[in-house]
Amino acid sequence: MKFLLTTILSLLPTAFAAFGVTRSGSNYLVDSGAGLVTTINGNNGDITSLNYNGKELQDRTKFTHLSSGLGTATVSSNIVSGNTAVISIKTSTITQYYIVRSGTNTIYIGTYASAEPSVGELRFIARLSKSALPNGHPAADIQSAGSTIEGSDVFLKNGQSKSKFYSSVPFIRDQVHGVTGSGVGAYIIVPGVSYETSSGGPFFRDINNQGGDQQELYWYMNSGHYQTDLPYRTGFFGPYALAITSGSAPSPDLDTSFFDSLGLQGYVPASGRGTVTGSYSGVLSGQPVTIGFKNSAAQYWVSASGGSFTRNLVKPGTYDVTLFQGELEAGSGRVTVSAGQTASVSLSVSLSRPNVIWSIGEAALYLFHIDFNELTPSLLGTPDGTPKEFLNADKIETMHPSDSRMSNWGPITYTIGSSSVNSFPMAQFKSVNSPTTIRWTASSSQIGARTLRIRTTGSFAGGRPQITVNNWTSSAPGAPTNLNSRGVTRGTWRGNNQAYDYPIPSGTLVAGSNTISINVVSGSSGDTFLSPNFIYDSVELF
Repeated sequence: MKFLLTTILSLLPTAFAAFGVTRSGSNYLVDSGAGLVTTINGNNGDITSLNYNGKELQDRTKFTHLSSGLGTATVSSNIVSGNTAVISIKTSTITQYYIVRSGTNTIYIGTYASAEPSVGELRFIARLSKSALPNGHPAADIQSAGSTIEGSDVFLKNGQSKSKFYSSVPFIRDQVHGVTGSGVGAYIIVPGVSYETSSGGPFFRDINNQGGDQQELYWYMNSGHYQTDLPYRTGFFGPYALAITSGSAPSPDLDTSFFDSLGLQGYVPASGRGTVTGSYSGVLSGQPVTIGFKNSAAQYWVSASGGSFTRNLVKPGTYDVTLFQGELEAGSGRVTVSAGQTASVSLSVSLSRPNVIWSIGEAALYLFHIDFNELTPSLLGTPDGTPKEFLNADKIETMHPSDSRMSNWGPITYTIGSSSVNSFPMAQFKSVNSPTTIRWTASSSQIGARTLRIRTTGSFAGGRPQITVNNWTSSAPGAPTNLNSRGVTRGTWRGNNQAYDYPIPSGTLVAGSNTISINVVSGSSGDTFLSPNFIYDSVELF
């Protein structure tokens, strides 16, 4: 009996330990004093064990670390104020901090990077035990997938597409994401200020989870996944956290004020930051408003309402300010922020807003009267920078466009006045559903010289629209910015917003039936859904 008791106790050496850091060979053991014991390799900074109340959460074949592991690093520990353990992991360009506070099963994290990793991705990845934490994002569960659909990262499993890309959430909505098991959960917490050194803006999205043989939980700080904001920023990323719970999701309101006294490399305390207040006007009702701030060193955003906004904890500097109507850049300004001061800026919508004859999508909300069956528009266009009302937009964020759950992509013929907006494709692929055809019966007062405007939210392989109206064909517009990445097949529509205007000569449109064909043009080629393509925001005639 004594031998059995001794054996059990040896298997649980930290179960009853108090808060603190101890050395075991080359490892650092950090005990929260509340049930979580974290083991960190003293040679490279890998987290090799996450023991929560006797349950091992860490995968034992692959470990938790920054990027794909730092290789070798200088690791040290320090106890601050008797209740905060700081593990510092240093290389020539990276300092990674793991911080544990007494009585809290949360690993607070900060990352200082003076240069982007050579692989072009700065990410924290927790490679966790799939058996202990089996429940991740369903669309990202690739375990036992049968084959790949695209590249080496989009899979077919039980007839459905699965990919780590389909776990992504726009930064503005991504404060907590995690995985769970029986009586346990592991969650990444990213407070809003933590995105300040990342790239891409409020609507950028990146990988959160992949469930293979390991349960992988991510926070991407920088990547080239349809990235619109290059070059990457460097400096301090965070604070962010890996929180271990009994299963329920933690609050996104993570108190990291104690970071101010830790002296971490690159970290700017609250006393070294300022505030921006402002007002805005000209946004039509029904559109969410986001105010974004950006310079070469930092980015911020804040949701706004009622014509005013306040953004706290902004690092000193001069920022370009953007008013987003939905996800579309609708107004701009500039503001200079000083530490301990409040700066102000006024913004107004500066979009071109023609009185449209008709529109497809969010581009116009009609207030009209019927007079001998003629539609008379009386409200200006209101684009929102998304395809959310179009065909398959409700599915594209969590599945590949080839997925059997998608509605047929077409080619589509859309009839003005009778077709439903959700029958219009959210994306057009050169080798799949081109052309898109619009049929319209015009009155004599609606013809003459007109303009067709097509707004897009992203493109791939140089894809952009070219139109044919009855017997007239427009010239091909110039190629859009190449983001050098797959877009819509990775579950996102957020590239660069762009408006294409096509002046239709007088005499082209006729009173009666008209046909408009929209084709994809590009100097590149590709197969099916990797053929040149673009994503619709709206189509409007004025």
